[in-house]
Amino acid sequence: MLKELFDLVKNYAGDAVINNPDVPNEQNNEIVAEATNTVASGLRNVVAGGGAGSLIDLFTGGGNNNNQEQSGISKVMSNPIVSMMVGHFASKLMSKYNIGGAQANNVASNLIPNVISGLISQNNNGGGSVITDLIGSITGNKAGAESGGGGLDIGSIISQFTGAAQQGGAGGGGGLMDIVKQLAGGAQQQQAKNGGGGLMDLIKGFM
Repeated sequence: MLKELFDLVKNYAGDAVINNPDVPNEQNNEIVAEATNTVASGLRNVVAGGGAGSLIDLFTGGGNNNNQEQSGISKVMSNPIVSMMVGHFASKLMSKYNIGGAQANNVASNLIPNVISGLISQNNNGGGSVITDLIGSITGNKAGAESGGGGLDIGSIISQFTGAAQQGGAGGGGGLMDIVKQLAGGAQQQQAKNGGGGLMDLIKGFM
């Protein structure tokens, strides 16, 4: 899933990074990798912190305005998960790549929400496959229901979250909280496994 995310960021990096005079050409690939790392790490951190439900809501409820693209992007940009990623990426652009504050915020605000919106569109068009793959990758449970052993059925979990949301949050009870803890534990294990520069090293392998 990391390679697919890198390719998606690269696709959206045209105006925001590649053709942007504020970004030196020799830094283009590094900044695309940094944006990929920001999104991947940000999503994983949300799940590790017990926010799996918020992530699922972003993908299943945050991108339904497909007929009104600007409205859809605005909705994504207002999501706290996306705002967090934009701020983190802008800070990296300033501290690591010496890009000015206004320019860094412009790059981050143009690139990150479009990448998330692209993921949401792929998820909607793919019958929920993107969020399933993402959570499986984030928690180290890529096989999902096919793992045959103690693996979690990610598709069933997502259905429980969306069902509870449709019922005003009353449907899950303690069961959903247990699932959140399981997902958080898996994400924390992945953080430890790919901690430090590990995730960035993997992404740079795609360059």
